Amino acid sequence: MASTLNGGCLCGAIRYTIGVPVTELRACHCTSCQKVSGAGGSVNALLASKDFHLVKGTLKRHSVTADSGRILHRYFCGDCGCHIYSHREISPERMVVRAGTIENAPPMKVFAHIWTKSARNWDAIDPAAQQISGQPD
Repeated sequence: MASTLNGGCLCGAIRYTIGVPVTELRACHCTSCQKVSGAGGSVNALLASKDFHLVKGTLKRHSVTADSGRILHRYFCGDCGCHIYSHREISPERMVVRAGTIENAPPMKVFAHIWTKSARNWDAIDPAAQQISGQPD
């Protein structure tokens, strides 16, 4: 496994590194993630904000009130619109990076699905994975 993970946006204007191994992912099926992705939700790597390093570009931020009622800050490329990460206003020390933006990702598996109560009926959820109907603590 690579010691440093590299990632970025669709157009290449944004580049980042992650300095810790990421082995588990969490899928979010909230309505906000559905709209941002244009799909059934988002798949995210959970990590400490200190382990994420923006090395190129400037991200734009859009803040929303999430289904949990908390303020969520989403960061994305202002040129291509690719979403890179998000974090809750009350916990900026933790973030979720969109797994699809990691370019040299090791084998990973979705270990949990959150906001399953708002999952689309056409979105496949692995029955073997943990399922949480709303926001975990």
